Amino acid sequence: MAAGEREGREYLQRHRIPELLHRLGELLLYHRPERPREFLIQVLERVKAGKRAEGEYPYLMDEDNLAAMFSLLDVVGQGHITAAQYREALKTLGLSTEDLQFGDNVTITLDVFKQEV
Repeated sequence: MAAGEREGREYLQRHRIPELLHRLGELLLYHRPERPREFLIQVLERVKAGKRAEGEYPYLMDEDNLAAMFSLLDVVGQGHITAAQYREALKTLGLSTEDLQFGDNVTITLDVFKQEV
């Protein structure tokens, strides 16, 4: 791999651009707006405002969706899932698991799942 290509990949990874583009694509497919470019601009403006604590981030899933996902993970109805299940759910959603501070012996409740996801 050429040095320029490696630097370019590192730059994209450092700024989490692939994750951002993946998320934007998910939002487009979920909402299927009539004017996709305007929709993307609005989403990016909401992300910018959310980072400044002036608004909320645009979410793909609501609380009902999260509860349904949690129930699929908690198949025996224990009221919690394992940290490994939680990590896999985040990966499935295309979310980063790098900053997780849950040890492998921790269990995740529905409330924690909703708040964190």
